[in-house]
Amino acid sequence: MGILHLKNVNKGFGQGTHHAEILKNITLDVTEGEFVAILGFSGTGKSTLMNLIAGLEMPDTGSVTFRGKQITAPGPERGLVFQSYSLMPWLTVRGNVMLAIDAVHSGLSKSDRAAKADHYIAMVGLPHAAHRRPAELSGGMRQRVAVARALAMEPELLLLDEPLSALDALTRANLADEILEIWEADKKTCILITNDVDEAILLADRIIVLNPDGTLADPVPVTLPRPRDRSAMNTDTAFKALRAKVTQYLMDVGIAAKVEETRVLPKVTPIHSVPAAVQEAGASSLDARYLTFTGLHKVYPTPKGPLTVVEDFDLKVNKGEFISLIGHSGCGKSTVLTMAAGLNPISKGAIRLDGWDVEGADPERAVVFQSPNLFPWLTAKENVSIGVDKVYPKASRAERQDVVEYYLERVGLADAMDQSAVAMSNGMKQRVGIARAFALSPKLLLLDEPFGMLDSLTRWELQEVLMEVWSRTKVTAICVTHDVDEAILLADRVVMMTNGPQATIGKITEVDLPRPRTRKALLAHPDYYTYRQEVLDFLEEYEHGAKPKPKPQTIAAE
Repeated sequence: MGILHLKNVNKGFGQGTHHAEILKNITLDVTEGEFVAILGFSGTGKSTLMNLIAGLEMPDTGSVTFRGKQITAPGPERGLVFQSYSLMPWLTVRGNVMLAIDAVHSGLSKSDRAAKADHYIAMVGLPHAAHRRPAELSGGMRQRVAVARALAMEPELLLLDEPLSALDALTRANLADEILEIWEADKKTCILITNDVDEAILLADRIIVLNPDGTLADPVPVTLPRPRDRSAMNTDTAFKALRAKVTQYLMDVGIAAKVEETRVLPKVTPIHSVPAAVQEAGASSLDARYLTFTGLHKVYPTPKGPLTVVEDFDLKVNKGEFISLIGHSGCGKSTVLTMAAGLNPISKGAIRLDGWDVEGADPERAVVFQSPNLFPWLTAKENVSIGVDKVYPKASRAERQDVVEYYLERVGLADAMDQSAVAMSNGMKQRVGIARAFALSPKLLLLDEPFGMLDSLTRWELQEVLMEVWSRTKVTAICVTHDVDEAILLADRVVMMTNGPQATIGKITEVDLPRPRTRKALLAHPDYYTYRQEVLDFLEEYEHGAKPKPKPQTIAAE
């Protein structure tokens, strides 16, 4: 039986010539006890759709009804969990949950209301933190409070608006599993807004893609048997087929080629290039150990004595090789990267690049951080030009501008070169960061979770951009990531780190998959899920701070 019905719903914002239609002719029926996932790219109107169902906004035309009655305002029968936690900072966990209970269940006795709060706080695993305030909680714990508060209202319809997107990968996976357990115990009708395909498949009965033009695609039923086990899904044929189908649709409708082919890269020499004679003399010997990490340690002083974060990190990287560095939070991935960048002093051991010890920052080692670090008042072109002007001192002004425009075009910003950084989306800013790094013609490209702040589907798009540009330059690269699919997609080898402190290399997997790579092609490759399982098994072994003994590894590149 239908509990929620949307019929011919249209919604836009702005007036006159500035009016933008966000949702177009949306018709949707949700049945009692069903779990529906709405999947789509940023900016497609997913949250607008959720706000219409929650009664926070009204449609321009069409109707939204709940149990046959028009929705005209928010109501306790529809509990909403936002992407941001929306907790009262001065109240404890218990106080925040009680706020909802007191509003909805005012007829209950004080003891019954208290028991209800305790019940839902226990349901999300937070009895030990009931008297803490939000500032004392991690991001994952705060989102658990938000889920408990929504559940405590005992709504008939639970609305989850990207509730996990602000969390790290492990916390996100754990909380998704908890939401699944809660739903299976209670079988509430649930609508989840997400940008994560795996999350949608794990949780939903139906997946519906919200297209970039504001229309709904045909629903895709998820017929995988329940209860669903995340770890088992990687070897499940039906899961892999469904994942490939949904991914292919999203790639087709959302990631159209944005790169033009109008500019040619000028032949200019960066200041940090090795002179031709030296390069020729040393090419054969250096290609196989172009970048080496030898006995690398990082030790920080603490009041309790020295803390060794990374120890005995040994790795040889070939020229033109792409390495993914993966491990749980706190394993020292970014510490290794910042030492390679010369931004973090080496405590013991050495890093050598192209025959020289790494000492201090240098544009020969370009870094793309999680946050793009652009000058907000400068345009995209001006942000990239700053480094280019320093690296190509002998090039003419016109040649330097050609370098800048070539790479901005490569990352899909041909029409936004003169747009100021402050007016750009996070995805556009990160495109500028990638263009800026490649424009330096570095010997080594270092990427520190470059897409970590972006939603899943924007990440896909920028991974494609990164691979396209990298395939032209073949620059030696190391990418720190927590995303298993990203690690395999990008890398020639995936280097896995044990948990910190005293983190080191625990395992190395060679990724023998054809290049150039696309996500669609890899999902169809027979070996892809084998590599994925190797990395997942390692991460599972080291989950929750476990410290198994690392297995001996061959560290030299073949």
